[in-house]
Amino acid sequence: MSKKVLVISTSPRKGGNSDTLADEFARGAREAGNQVEKIFLADKTIGFCKGCLTCVKTQRCIIRDDAESVVQEMKTADVIAFATPVYYYGMCGQMKTMLDRSNPLFSADYRFRDIYLLAAAAEENEHTVDGTVTGLMGWIDCFEKARLAGTAFAGGVTSVGQIQGRPALKKAYEMGKSV
Repeated sequence: MSKKVLVISTSPRKGGNSDTLADEFARGAREAGNQVEKIFLADKTIGFCKGCLTCVKTQRCIIRDDAESVVQEMKTADVIAFATPVYYYGMCGQMKTMLDRSNPLFSADYRFRDIYLLAAAAEENEHTVDGTVTGLMGWIDCFEKARLAGTAFAGGVTSVGQIQGRPALKKAYEMGKSV
């Protein structure tokens, strides 16, 4: 059965290493017959959460910007893949801001079950991504029907294109193909 797959690329660099992971995941998911949409957050205007918690009661944020449409796409997706560069052992600010702004989903009837993380970093150590995984798990844990279904991490990549030929690209593609 075809699934609705949402790939959210949070990198500030179009065509960067984590964005390339996003494209490979999307390619795999498409080839498996799924409906795939990719959102590039750098093309969106998304403000910081104000912490007012109005969204818990209304399931809508009081801030009127592009986050609202992204949240609606998240709500109706079966699968969500987040792609992020790793900065200082954590997810990039754009991803964290989007997770914060997705708070209206907490009390909503969301469809997503499987969440994937696609990450790239200049640091090569395999533990470089641990803080990013922990941060994303903090979000996933708020959604009892959701789980972290897989992670692809490419370390040692800084400049655009350095990810080419890395095993993480194949892993992202295979994860997309298996959703």
